[in-house]
This record gives sequence, C-alpha cells and structure tokens, in this order.
Amino acid sequence: MRLTPTSAILVASGLLPVHVTAQDTSGGAAPAKPCECFVTNGTAPEFFSNHLFFDYRNLTQFAGVPPAVSNEDAVSDAPITSDFFASEEWTKHWGTQTWDNSKGKSQGFSNDATVHMINSANNLFIQANEDSNADSATYLTMRTKRFKDFQTAAEFEAIHYDYKFLSLRMLARTVGSAGAVAGMFTYKNSSDPAKVQEADIEILTRDPGNVIQYTNQPSDLPDVGTIPEATRNVTLPDGVKWSDWAVHRVDWTPERSVWYINGHDVASIAFQVPRDASGINFNMWSDGGSWSGNMSVGAEASLQIKWIEMVYNSTTPIPARKMARSELQHPRASLIHRSTKGKTCQVVCSIDNGTQPGVSVVLFTSSQSSGARFSSFGTYWLSIYMAAVALLLPAMLISS
Repeated sequence: MRLTPTSAILVASGLLPVHVTAQDTSGGAAPAKPCECFVTNGTAPEFFSNHLFFDYRNLTQFAGVPPAVSNEDAVSDAPITSDFFASEEWTKHWGTQTWDNSKGKSQGFSNDATVHMINSANNLFIQANEDSNADSATYLTMRTKRFKDFQTAAEFEAIHYDYKFLSLRMLARTVGSAGAVAGMFTYKNSSDPAKVQEADIEILTRDPGNVIQYTNQPSDLPDVGTIPEATRNVTLPDGVKWSDWAVHRVDWTPERSVWYINGHDVASIAFQVPRDASGINFNMWSDGGSWSGNMSVGAEASLQIKWIEMVYNSTTPIPARKMARSELQHPRASLIHRSTKGKTCQVVCSIDNGTQPGVSVVLFTSSQSSGARFSSFGTYWLSIYMAAVALLLPAMLISS
C-alpha cells in the first residue's frame, strides 16, 4: 500500500472511512488491535509491513571492553566478546563478519587499499556507558584499530537479503582518530561494480565533525570516474556533530533515498535508487585507501550504537524466515509483522509519533462498517492533506 495524494485526500475528506485512535502504547499496554502496517513521516512518507527494534542500552551483564587482537593470524578467528552475540536476539537477525580484503597470497588488497584489513568478532562488544550525563547503562561498540602490519575492523550484516524498501534508524555516535569510516547502509552485491546497489550513510573520521556523506552507490566507477549525482556531502544542521549522540536515518523508497539527522531532512537522491531486494550492513573500518585514509599506528575509532530501529517491506513472507514466535516478547528485539498483500491495512501505526524509541503508536483504524467515521484530524494528516490538495487542485481546476 502506497501513500498517494489521492488516498490522502480521500482519507481526509471521509470518503475512506477511518477512525483515529491516537493510541500510544509507550506505557506498556498492548494496542487494542495489532499494528497491520506502519507509515513514516518526513518528505517521502511510505507504508511498510514490518517493524524491528534492537535495544543495546541495558545489557550490563554483557559489558566489557576486550583488548584488540594484535596477532594478525588470529584476528579473524577471535571468539565473540560475550554470550550476547551467541544469543537468538543477535543470531536471529545479524551475522558477525570475519572476512578480510586480501586478494590472495602476494596478490595485494581489494580496490586501492594499502593495508590488510581484517574484520573480527573481537571488535564487536557491549560497552558500559561512562558518559557524565549517561541516559543508558550500555551501548554496542564497533571498533577499528591500526597495528603496524594490519587494520582490525568490525562489520555485521542482516542474515536476510530480502529487504525491499525501508526506513532504517540508529541512535549512534562516532568517536576516535582520523582515517576510519563508519557506515550504515542497504547492500545488494554484484561482481560488476556498476550493478552494486546501496543507500549509504558514511562518516569519515578525517572529515570535519559536522559533515556526513550520503550516497546511492555506485558513486565512482573505473571507466567512468566520479558520479556526482549519486552522492551528497552534507553539513549537519543545528550544530550537530557526528561525535554527538544523534538519530541517523535513511528512508529507501521506490522513488528516492532520503536521509535525516535527528528528524531533519538533510539529503534526498532520486538518482540510481536501489531497485532490488537487499541486505543491511553496519561497519567500522579502514584500509589505508583513498576513501578511508590512513590511520596512524596505534590509533583507533569506534561506532557506538544505543539502538537500531526499522520499518520495512520484505520479498519473503515472515513465516518462511522461520522466526520464533517468542521474538515478539523479546525485551530487546521485537518483531511486528502483518502482510498487507491482497488486503487492506486496517490498523495503521507510526514509529515517529511515539514518546520513546521502539514503541509504535496507532494513528488510525479503518472499518468496513457503515458506522466508521473520521473522528479526529491530527496535524500529521493535516499536513499530508494540504500537500495533497496543493498537488491535485491545479489539475482538478484544469479538468473542470
């Protein structure tokens, strides 16, 4: 189901019967009816069928900062840093990466890398929040560190590759030395660089503290060079820096990718929007190449994440993923799924209008009974209605 100007007008005018409940479930009470779909706010509102929330703020039983593995031969085989990364809360959704950028013995490294980069489970850990104004007990840390002969890095990715359009958010900050890249992105791989598909958030620690790179990949190709239409180099609003805790968000829609920081629309790209079902990746890395830059020996940098949240559509029915029903009760990883294929979504929810992250709010319910009516006109729907009128009124006047 797509949010169009026409449907917005029909809803607003009462021609599509709805009943606004404005039910906030932040107090812990279950909604009267389960959410059947989710609508996002912002400049490109969309409907999605599924909701996931991962919370790393209260995991003190798993907290601890392990020393980085300094033996190059042992990095990729390093064990996980706590039992959390062996739990279903992690393994049902994410895969910890241990690949490296070597092309083979004496064959050099991928792309223009000058350093052997090795991903390791050792660089993914739960860390105690020791901020002076801490509002959480812990957070998830992804670390990259430079040793004399190699760079140890961190990456995890979704174990499913069937996400097709989403709104993905994280409350995070990036800290540490220059020469690293922190990333959150959708990913569709291909052996042909021109066919790789990504919607990226990339933070380069050598950049000014208020600058972030947003891209629909590819942004550079061997036979083409730089593709300026694919990327935006954005100065963050309101004095925000990437070393501050902030909500980073990318909305991947059929028409465009839109990026937000703390709810502010900061970039929008309609050029080469990803088309195919994709995975989701988070990483913290450096390879001494032209993109990341070269990190000084002994230096390190980290991407620190308090929570991850997404609403999304999938090309695979959720039961086919064999997810346990108990996931619905996980305190730190919750799944809400209702397929809208072949039927109307009658309980429309939002993750943008709640009082806390991870909690959905019922925007309205739709009933087929003759007694259903539009009982409230919130500012959210008012703004959509006015935008829809502005779009359609000229055409209606001309046609009349």
